[in-house]
Amino acid sequence: MPNFGYSAEALHLDKDRTAKASGRDMRISPKMAREICNTIKGMRLYQAKKFLEDVILLKQAVPFRHHMKKQAHRKNLKQFKWPAGRYPIKAASRIYDLLTSVESNAEFKGLDVETCRIVHSVAHRGRKLKRYMPRAHGRSTPKFKTLTHVEIILFEES
Repeated sequence: MPNFGYSAEALHLDKDRTAKASGRDMRISPKMAREICNTIKGMRLYQAKKFLEDVILLKQAVPFRHHMKKQAHRKNLKQFKWPAGRYPIKAASRIYDLLTSVESNAEFKGLDVETCRIVHSVAHRGRKLKRYMPRAHGRSTPKFKTLTHVEIILFEES
């Protein structure tokens, strides 16, 4: 079994005022997870949860900053610099569950959840599930699925 760590050890935050959670080998797209994590970084916890609820209900699009070629522009992205976006429902619901987990971790540590801000939110590519689809004449087509690791760290501001 692997021993996972966090990629935010260089932040040097006070361990008594931080709460963290990670989702490992999540079956979501790394591209969608990256864009969601970039958007919610710096938000307060309740703002991020409200944002993801709106994404799941198709009321708010996620702005695509990096993977934006041939993306449609959304009219509800006027407050962001990038008008290209999508509604990644599956990734948003998994990251919403992770936010609920980090919220319960913060409550367990005795932090005030209303003043917590997301200081670290990142998605990494995980391992690949390699599968093959048999085709005609003895050939096969690869059908790979990339898993995703997501890390979220909250910091209680005073």
